[in-house]
Amino acid sequence: MALNIATFKTRAATAGVFVLVMLTGLLWNCGSFFILFSIIHFGCWIEYQKMVCVIDKNYAAINPFHKYGVMIAGWCILLFFTHDYTIWDIPLHTIVLWPAITIVITILIADVFSKQFSIKNIGWSAFGLLYISLSIGLLTFIRFSPQSWMTDKGNIIQIGFIITLGIIFSIWINDTMAYIVGSLIGKTPFSKISPKKTWEGTIGGGILCVLVISLLTYWIGLRWRDGAIIAAIVAVFGTAGDLFESKLKRMANLKDSGSIMPGHGGFLDRFDSLLIATPFVWLYVILMMKLN
Repeated sequence: MALNIATFKTRAATAGVFVLVMLTGLLWNCGSFFILFSIIHFGCWIEYQKMVCVIDKNYAAINPFHKYGVMIAGWCILLFFTHDYTIWDIPLHTIVLWPAITIVITILIADVFSKQFSIKNIGWSAFGLLYISLSIGLLTFIRFSPQSWMTDKGNIIQIGFIITLGIIFSIWINDTMAYIVGSLIGKTPFSKISPKKTWEGTIGGGILCVLVISLLTYWIGLRWRDGAIIAAIVAVFGTAGDLFESKLKRMANLKDSGSIMPGHGGFLDRFDSLLIATPFVWLYVILMMKLN
């Protein structure tokens, strides 16, 4: 029992710090958001490469130019999606194209000269750019959108900021409610990849997530159906993201992707749902909500 109490205290303390850091980065301003998700970006990349090195021994032999260069190239994607955000009157999105191209070419040249060039290794890195960098880049696009909307209550709000919060809160609500419902009435296993998940918990978590976010959206004064659809997208594809990362960990024979958060695992463990859900939310808000 003492061990369980100690574990609970560790998890609770870590969760408290995690929520505090996340809310500070999300709520303060665009700069704090960019710093927060730059750290998350590099943390996810480090853990992704660690898992791939176990899954594919050849990837463990990539040279330092490739290993770190692809992370920096991915970070340039975040910079590219910052709209007209400026530092010292310099728009960030205007300074990343040529550095990113240079980094990619350097990686390829370094691979060739070190005789480590491998289409499979390039494929692992390219997938990482899509899985991690592009996804966080699209979230950055949403957050930095300058578009403002007037609510039904007559308030002017930055819609990208609200959508970003909606995505994050949907993930938290879905995960929490799925755990609670699954613990109370869960009986039917959802997937062999993640044996602890149940159909009852997954469906219940998704329904409650949609209901809560719909009510919050209506209370703010926005179209409740947009909130409902975004929450539904997050519930479905967030669960898929969780299963995908669990599959990667199984392939690498790892319990957690990292240990940065005691009791909660690593960066990928915390943001696996976000990485898969964000591109689909982005498609909805671009095509249906006309976010720019």
